[in-house]
Amino acid sequence: MRELKFDVLVVGGGAAGMAAACEVRDAGYTVVIVERENVLGGILLQCIHNGFGLTEFREELTGPEYAERFIDATTTGIEIMTDSTVVEIENANGAKTAYCYSGKTGVTVVRARAVVLAMGCRERNRGNVRIPGTRPAGVLTAGLAQRLVNIDGLIPGRDVVIVGSGDIGLIMARRMTWAGCTVHAVIEIQPYPSGLTRNIVQCLNDFKIPLYLSHIVSRIDGHDRVTRVDVTPVETGSPNYDKTFAIPCDTVLLSVGLVPENELSKEAGVKIDPTTSGPIVDARLMTSVDGIFAAGNVLHVHDLVDYVSEEARRAGAYVVKYLRQEYPARQLRVKPGANVRYVRPGKCDPSTENRFYMRPLVVKNDATVVIRLDSTEVKRIKRPHIQPSEMITFRVTEADLRERVIRDDSVIEVGIE
Repeated sequence: MRELKFDVLVVGGGAAGMAAACEVRDAGYTVVIVERENVLGGILLQCIHNGFGLTEFREELTGPEYAERFIDATTTGIEIMTDSTVVEIENANGAKTAYCYSGKTGVTVVRARAVVLAMGCRERNRGNVRIPGTRPAGVLTAGLAQRLVNIDGLIPGRDVVIVGSGDIGLIMARRMTWAGCTVHAVIEIQPYPSGLTRNIVQCLNDFKIPLYLSHIVSRIDGHDRVTRVDVTPVETGSPNYDKTFAIPCDTVLLSVGLVPENELSKEAGVKIDPTTSGPIVDARLMTSVDGIFAAGNVLHVHDLVDYVSEEARRAGAYVVKYLRQEYPARQLRVKPGANVRYVRPGKCDPSTENRFYMRPLVVKNDATVVIRLDSTEVKRIKRPHIQPSEMITFRVTEADLRERVIRDDSVIEVGIE
């Protein structure tokens, strides 16, 4: 068993982990990335479609191209441990001790002054959505199918039904069509799509793939292999089984949401928000455990990787301030208001600029994001269109709050009108 010491340990080598590590390194501190796969890049490596980097690099890239930009940036001054899994993080007297297991190098103990959690997220599966029926082969998550097709060169089936209109499912509807398969339908329980509008247009409409909103897959049938699914409309909040119809298929791809990967976080004593399933963090993106920070999809599920990188860079900058013992004088609680599911981070530092991310609960044109301090309006942001599938980002600056009376128990509320 070997032992290594660094200023900062970053768990996860995807977009978030690499961005945070680069920020720490550039400030002159030692940093190690521990990644369970054999290469850096995370989920980006299997996302061969374009649409990445429009904000981060001002150009349109594929997932592997986006990852390559950051991989190139991490080759100098950052220790990389691939094929290694962090199974436990101990916190004692301000020191963090992580136990890493690898089939190649055995057990490595990493001691660090601070930790950045950047493990990303995982897909919800059939067990999470409880679709009745038999248990045949041919039922996969959309992300697994994406890996099989784009990395392993395998086609999981020929006649496909996609459950859920999340972005990965929409992208796989197009990808499976390109591979010569027939995508018979995308079934969505909500009355509105779960994915980005551009993916609805480019992946479904352009290929004339039907999207059934307010419908559920009420049963999966098949013995050795899927043979059909039953589809039932949802009317006035309940399935109308009298209108159920069948779609023959040999493959069902599930795109029913993502969940932050936080088993390690929980074991480390980090408090988890039940709304996002990610850590509760303050204005510095620090969790409830001193010296442990979180960024990217492990914190809350983002819709653009550009936002993941931006948030992780800020996490890295906050880690640097933590190492230098530069702490905010005070932080204000931030809470969601009307028509808002959540706002992250959950604290605001009134002495500096703060970047927030939020998810709306409604579909609305000509919407206004309203920020209030103790019920007094401080900022309004116009948005031509909002929907739950598209994250909203905004800033609250020192100037926004300068003329306001701020108490230690003041609260910032973010709502939508």
